[in-house]
Amino acid sequence: MAMVGTAVEEGSAARRFWIKSRKEAVFVQYTPFVVCLTAGRLEMEAFRNYISQDVHFLKTYAQAYEMAEECADDDDAKAAITDLRKVVLEQLKMHHSFVQEWGVDPTKEIIPIPATVKYTDFLLATALGKVEGGKGPGKIVTPFEKTKIAAYTVGAVTPCMRLYAFLAKELQMCLQHDENGHPYKKWIENYSSESFEVAAVQIEDLLDKLSVPLTGEELEVIEKLYHQAMKLEIEFFSVQPIGQPAVVPLTNDPADHIVIFSDFDVTCTVVDSSAILAEIAILTAPKTDHSGTDNLNARKSFSEMRNSWDSLSRQYTEEYDQCIESLLPKEEAKTFDYEGLCKSMGQLCDFGKQANSRVIESGLLKGMSLDDIKRAGEHLILQDGCTDFFQNAVKKNEQLNMDLHATVTL
Repeated sequence: MAMVGTAVEEGSAARRFWIKSRKEAVFVQYTPFVVCLTAGRLEMEAFRNYISQDVHFLKTYAQAYEMAEECADDDDAKAAITDLRKVVLEQLKMHHSFVQEWGVDPTKEIIPIPATVKYTDFLLATALGKVEGGKGPGKIVTPFEKTKIAAYTVGAVTPCMRLYAFLAKELQMCLQHDENGHPYKKWIENYSSESFEVAAVQIEDLLDKLSVPLTGEELEVIEKLYHQAMKLEIEFFSVQPIGQPAVVPLTNDPADHIVIFSDFDVTCTVVDSSAILAEIAILTAPKTDHSGTDNLNARKSFSEMRNSWDSLSRQYTEEYDQCIESLLPKEEAKTFDYEGLCKSMGQLCDFGKQANSRVIESGLLKGMSLDDIKRAGEHLILQDGCTDFFQNAVKKNEQLNMDLHATVTL
């Protein structure tokens, strides 16, 4: 992240706004859609839907630039806006070749989804001067006041340009590790190209130039517009349908239904809980009958339970060591073997299932009381930070009113 925003000068408005939005930019990078796109596993239909929606964005950019150019009173600013509009029009032409290549009919009417409409409406409203915190429509009448609209509009477009340049550069690194050919390589290379980076720097320079004569209050308005545009981009990427399961980091979108999956033994806990549970089961097994006399069968049961658990423990330890040994590479890997990793994780999962099945079939833990299990859990030592994580998750849930579920796998 140290390289983010280095295209603009230290202390400039564009740089400050981008740095404050880095968290959101990284969040977009880890949305299910972008994760699947990065991995090259995004279903083609999902990508077609995405690029179809992108047409509305590009057309709105061109319209907003045209409106901003009319408000600008500086010849250099007008020329810069004209150049940026030409870039968008060129992107639209290239976009048509993209949609045809990926099987989208460019003549077919594309209905914008609500997330697309939110951003395009926001941008056009900004270009009309309908800015929250600024003067409303009909009140920006003097030439000087109209120049603010140009700055506001550029401020609402800039984060989208920088975000796409940022995402594409991150995606470009993944292409280096894809020997089979990334299905969306052409799209990634387009947005990670030098020409697109030049356009991103150009609009950032323009934003800095238009910000110079503005007051502190007006700069705050631009910053709010910049941040609002970034939030709308997050929403756009977050709602893209992918049609496939994807595992991504936690989201902070309050509209989401959050499920936290957490492994328990040796992830949350310092020691394996199964040994503690087995010990409780053995110690609470009946050793005498109700008359108080020794019950030989019960004593045998107790002895057999102890021997049975010791045998299961030894078998688990031996087979676990063998499993891990078989999974470790014989020599240092020179490239990242994704398929090999998936296969290894599958083998480890199968081993765990077999070990658990043996414990279930033994019946050692059958009949344990819930109170005994709870007491055992209360005395387990948790890893550093585990308790804090779940406490923070609960606090976050209270703040955002999310539908939060935590599932712990034993």
